[in-house]
Amino acid sequence: MPTENVRVALLGDVHANLPALEAVLSHAKNLGAIAYWNIGDFVGYNAFPDQVVNQMRQGGFRNIIGNYDLKVLNFPNQGKKWRRKKHPLKWWAFKWAYENLSPGSRDYLASLPEELCLSAGGLNFLLVHGSPASNEELLDMSTPRARLVELINIAEQKHDTELAAVICGHSHQAYTRRIENTLFINTGSVGRPGDGNPRTAYAILDILDGKLQVSHYRLDYDRGEAAAANQEAGLPEEFTDMIFEGRDLDWILGS
Repeated sequence: MPTENVRVALLGDVHANLPALEAVLSHAKNLGAIAYWNIGDFVGYNAFPDQVVNQMRQGGFRNIIGNYDLKVLNFPNQGKKWRRKKHPLKWWAFKWAYENLSPGSRDYLASLPEELCLSAGGLNFLLVHGSPASNEELLDMSTPRARLVELINIAEQKHDTELAAVICGHSHQAYTRRIENTLFINTGSVGRPGDGNPRTAYAILDILDGKLQVSHYRLDYDRGEAAAANQEAGLPEEFTDMIFEGRDLDWILGS
């Protein structure tokens, strides 16, 4: 008998950009997504850290914590050291995000796993932020195939299961790569794209009869609303430039 189609929205790297998140969720809902898998980095650089966490705590979401989220939670312990070592704007971003998260949102983020193995449509999937080996490992189209094979072996041995897909983010570069029987799916960044295209990014995963289909989307959203909120919150101008340029802070700073 044919199995029911499972349609999942894959998203992450929202980075406190609520208008971008709302555009993605509306689009995914209209496409009939029944679940939302988030690879982390809820916060950072934009004006809505608490609102984004609250939005993604709702039913239908399966969430993991990202490396940026972890650093924000660790700000009280590392802030003094980071002030000496990090660019002042990066230090400010950590500080502002921590101070503008409610205690409940901090506790929720701290409760999340760094990776999550999920089953859907009779197949198994692994959510990670960076890679199965590190939440700070950047995987993109230039990552050698041999490294991806190695990462599949690491993940499947750890979880004692065959994986249909590894779903990741962190590099802010959306793509799908097939490595033998496993897909690597990078969701791209909802709130802080890094490829020069300022439109928000996410993916839809369809699972039917043991087969996978991935569709990547880039959507326009109200960047003016996001920029105005940043300005009202007193965030640095460079953070607003990131919204319109679709670039990371290092690019904006010319470093």
